[in-house]
Amino acid sequence: MDTVTRLSSVDKVGKTHAKLILEIGSDVGRFHLESLGSRSQSHTTVLDNDEIQQLFNKFATVVNEKRFLSLRKFMAMISESGILLEDPRLAESALKIEEQLDKDENGLIDIETFRKCITGNIVLIIKIWRDDLIIPNFKEFKTIIENGYNKAKELKGGKVATYIPQLSRASPDYWGVSICTIDGQRYNLGDYDVPFCMQSCSKCISYAVALNDLSSDFVHQFVGYEPSGAVFNELTLNEQDQPHSPMINSGAIMVAALHKPDQHLSDRFEYIIKQFKKAAGGEYVGFDNATYISEKETADRNYALAYYMREKKAFPPNTVLEDTMNLYFQLCSTEIDCCSGAVMAATLANGGICPITGEKTFSPIAVRDTLSQMFSCGMYNYSGQFAFKIGLPAKSGVSGAILIVIPNVMGICVWSPPLDKQGNSVRGLEFCNSLVEHCRFHRFDSLLKHSQTKFDPTNRFNDDNTGTLTAIQYAASCGDLTALRRLDIPDYDGRTALHLAAIGGHVAAVRFLVEKCDVPINYTDRWGNTPLDDAKKFNRQQVIDVLNKFLDSASNFPR
Repeated sequence: MDTVTRLSSVDKVGKTHAKLILEIGSDVGRFHLESLGSRSQSHTTVLDNDEIQQLFNKFATVVNEKRFLSLRKFMAMISESGILLEDPRLAESALKIEEQLDKDENGLIDIETFRKCITGNIVLIIKIWRDDLIIPNFKEFKTIIENGYNKAKELKGGKVATYIPQLSRASPDYWGVSICTIDGQRYNLGDYDVPFCMQSCSKCISYAVALNDLSSDFVHQFVGYEPSGAVFNELTLNEQDQPHSPMINSGAIMVAALHKPDQHLSDRFEYIIKQFKKAAGGEYVGFDNATYISEKETADRNYALAYYMREKKAFPPNTVLEDTMNLYFQLCSTEIDCCSGAVMAATLANGGICPITGEKTFSPIAVRDTLSQMFSCGMYNYSGQFAFKIGLPAKSGVSGAILIVIPNVMGICVWSPPLDKQGNSVRGLEFCNSLVEHCRFHRFDSLLKHSQTKFDPTNRFNDDNTGTLTAIQYAASCGDLTALRRLDIPDYDGRTALHLAAIGGHVAAVRFLVEKCDVPINYTDRWGNTPLDDAKKFNRQQVIDVLNKFLDSASNFPR
C-alpha cells in the first residue's frame, strides 16, 4: 500500500474504530515503554524540547509568516519507516491526529498542538525519528522483499495437497508474504490477507505454549529432540519409545496430550487459542470447522500413531486419547493469514514478546528451545538442507505456509499452496533462497565479516563507517590528495568503494566516485564482477543508469 493510500485510510477511519485502537493501545503502552527504550543503547529515549523543535521543523511550512507542521508529511514519515498508522502503539496519537484533520483538512498545526499529539506515544515516535528501528532503511529492504516475491511468483511447479479434501480446493495461484520486525515494522505483499489453516505450522506454537507452561525438562520426558529421518507421519518412535521430535505428527500429538489434561476439551482448546492470539498480537486467528471435520475423517494414519504410542505406554498417565486427537485436529485446523503468521514468528524472534503489543507471550527459554527444534526439524525431510542453505529456524505446513524466524530481527510468513515432494511450499522455498542470497540472514553469515556480496538490512551507515568517514574528512581538511585517491583501492576481495556504493544503491556516491574521483568503472573483483554487474545483481536501476551513461560518454578501463 503506498503512502497516499495509507494516509487516506487513516483519514477515513471512524472515531469509534480509533477509540477501540486507543483502548488497546493504552493496555499495551505499559508493556512497550520499557522494551522500546531498552532495546537500543545508541540513543537516550528522553525527547527534550530542542528535539521536539527539530522534529517540528522537519515537517514545518510557513503560512502567513507563521510556522506549522504538516501532519500528512509527519504521517508519511511514520509509514515509510514500516510502522503502520493503525499500530496500537500509536493509538493515542492517531486519535489526536484524526481530531486535528477533522478541524483542518490540510493538517497544519502549531508546535504546542504537535507536542500534545505525540506525547502519548513518544517512545515509538522518537525511535522512528532517530532511525532507531531494527531495519533503519526500510524502503530499501522492501525492494529486496519485492524482488524475492516477484521471482517466486513466476514459479509454476508443485502440487496442492490432496489428502485432506478442503486443502485440495485451494487455488495454486495464491501467493502471499508478510514480514513483521521486532520493532513492529510491517510489509505485506500479494494474498497476505487470505485465511488458511496452519496445519503443521501450529506445531511450533503449540510446542512453545507447552514449554512455557510446563518446562522443557517435563515436556521432553514424553517427546524426543532429534529429526526422525523419516516422513512426518511415519509409524516409528525413538529408542526410548518416544516420538522423535515435537515437529512431526506423533510428537505434536504427544504435545497436545500435555496441554491442560485435567480440563474439558473445549477449555483446553480455548486456552491454547488465546495463546495463539497473544502471539499474533490480536491479528486474525480463526478456526475452519470444515477442515477439522475433514481432518478427522481422513486421520487413519494419525490414529495409528496414537494407538501405537499408547501401546508403547508413551503417553502421560490418564491421557484421554480421543480428546488428545480432537485437540490435535483442532490446532491443525486453526486459521491465520500471512499478517498474523508474521507477527507470531516475530514474537519468537523477539524472545517471546509480541512486537506490536509488547505483551510477554513466551519465556525466553521456551523460545530458545522452540527455535532449536524449528532449526533442526521444522521443514519435514528438507530440514537438513534448509538449515544448510537458508540457516534459519522455520516451520512449514501442507497448507503451503512457512513461518520463518530471524532471531532478534523479524518474523516472516509466506503462503502458497503448491508443494514440493517433501511437503514444503515451492514458492516459499524460492523466496527464502532469494532472501538469504541478498541479505546476511543465514545463521552463520556473521562469520563472513569481510564479504560484501550480501546486504545487512540491520546495519546503520554511521555505525559501520564512522572510522572511514573520519579519515576521509581529515584527509580532505588537510588537502591530502594521496589519501583521497585511495578511494579506488580494493579490499582483499577486489571490491572498490564503487562496488560497495553500487551494491548499496547509493546513487550520489556512485556519481561522486566516477565523476569527481575518477575511480575505475570497470574494475573487477575476485569473482569477475564490475560495479555495473553488482548493480544489476541487486537491481539498483538508478545506479545502472548512471554507470551506463558514464560508459557511453567515456572510456574507462581497469588500472
